[in-house]
Amino acid sequence: MKKIVVGFAMMLISIAGFSQGDAISKFFSKYQDDETFSQVTISSKMFSLLMDMQVDNPEDQEIITAISKLKGLRVLGKDHTRDGRALYKEALSLLPAKDYEELLSVRDEDKDMKFFIRSGTTPGKIAELVMVMGGNDDFMVMSLFGEIDLKQIGKIGSKMDINGLDHLHKLDKRGEKGEKGDKGGKDTSKDPKEDKKS
Repeated sequence: MKKIVVGFAMMLISIAGFSQGDAISKFFSKYQDDETFSQVTISSKMFSLLMDMQVDNPEDQEIITAISKLKGLRVLGKDHTRDGRALYKEALSLLPAKDYEELLSVRDEDKDMKFFIRSGTTPGKIAELVMVMGGNDDFMVMSLFGEIDLKQIGKIGSKMDINGLDHLHKLDKRGEKGEKGDKGGKDTSKDPKEDKKS
């Protein structure tokens, strides 16, 4: 299936805001009037429209259903800038540890990326995914919020044509390894050499 139409939606800049009530919204508010930044806002209406898409693959349908439960996406970025690292540190400083848990950290060439989640009220679901990326000459912060299934987060990222989200597939691989072991994710099989020693 082709990448979900978020790639097209990234070309649409909307002034509509969301009452997220999260710390990162302060960062968006600070720079939303700065013309050197590019901004994208996607409402829940666009995500809900995905439910009308016809797909044959059951797995694709499952991902579309998960994406349709998103309430919004906000992206703030700046290219060809000298203060990419400074903006990266500033954005990270606004994320309180008591509300946001670090999910994944990635070093990709000259860029650093960190993914954070804010827990929701439903077990196995998160209320928000935040990605902060900073490099030598660029910066981006993204907030994806709604009812997000942790089990689908890697697949959702692969379908969204947004720089950096493709790294979320690593979470799926970790989960697959964990399922091969015990409940704690560790391999409990014995080493044959130990039996010989005994």
